[in-house]
Amino acid sequence: MAIATAAVDLVGFSQGAVTDAVPPTLAAALALVAAALVLVLRHRHPVAVLAAVLALGIVPNLATTVPAPHVPVSLAVALYALVRSRPPAVVVPACLMAVPMPSVGQGRMLLPSGWGLVANAVVVLLVAGAAVVVNRRQREAEAHQLLRAERAVAEERRRIARELHDIVAHHITTMQLMAGGARANLAYDPEVAREALVTLEDSGRMALREMRQLLDVLRAGEEAEAAPAAPQPGAGDLDRIITESRLAGTETEFTVEGPVRPLPPTVGLTVFRIVQEALTNTRQHAGQARACVRLTYGPGVVAVEVRDDGAGAPPPAPRSGPSRSGYGLIGMHERVALQGGTLEAAALADGGFRVAARLPVPGGPRDGKEGERHR
Repeated sequence: MAIATAAVDLVGFSQGAVTDAVPPTLAAALALVAAALVLVLRHRHPVAVLAAVLALGIVPNLATTVPAPHVPVSLAVALYALVRSRPPAVVVPACLMAVPMPSVGQGRMLLPSGWGLVANAVVVLLVAGAAVVVNRRQREAEAHQLLRAERAVAEERRRIARELHDIVAHHITTMQLMAGGARANLAYDPEVAREALVTLEDSGRMALREMRQLLDVLRAGEEAEAAPAAPQPGAGDLDRIITESRLAGTETEFTVEGPVRPLPPTVGLTVFRIVQEALTNTRQHAGQARACVRLTYGPGVVAVEVRDDGAGAPPPAPRSGPSRSGYGLIGMHERVALQGGTLEAAALADGGFRVAARLPVPGGPRDGKEGERHR
């Protein structure tokens, strides 16, 4: 920038001298070069640089009799840097000084007047206006970037809240029911109590592992994320959820239809969490209910349905509102929406509750086991 500015100012000064048949002087050329070289400090010391450029700009006016008024490029660059980095209390006096100073001493006149001041004022206004516009656009860009960052943080917080809710709600509910079952059967059927305690221990271990995985992600920061101790659960882990539901006292039927095939990790995790949350809600709110889980693999889509009969449950209407399930149904809706699918969750007319989701799966069906399986 400094070299280019010096070259432009020297060429402009030389052309003006040739036009007016006045030989340029060495002092004037050195002053123009010096004014351009101080621009390397314009970002750190904009006020001092502008003052130096204004002072050095008087030398060519006094060293030659060229009468044509002009604003050197070095002055425009220094003024632009000052307007970009300083408040109006500094910018306004600087602009007022920059209007008359380039013409001081021209034509052996101590103070400029006439059209020279008008031309200088127009140039100063254009430079200052351009700097103000760039500042405004930069502030808007920074505000948009900050807004995008805040949205990304909020989205990540919602995702983490969904994961925490799924882990805590499911495992803690299972552990509570297993502990109650073990206590109730401890004196009458020690074997049943032992199985309940084993399930309670497994559920607690699984909850701790999933919590550690989630905390590892939170602590990773900008560093490369290490591989978790175990992969995220998917549709292939539904047998474990069904077993836990049965051991917790809920009669649960599991049906798989269509050719079984691997699902993308995010889709498989969504299926797993929907079944997990739906069965947890059944145990918490449906009383001695019977649950049916149906997983259907179709062309380009996978559907999951969890239905319970709600026997012994309170009236079903409140169960369809967000006040009953809190973040549970909200989390399911958000998960399905992120995958581009649809979710239905509502009380049934003849009693009970139904949760059904359809998730698109990229690609067609792969080779798998055909038919229908009941477990």
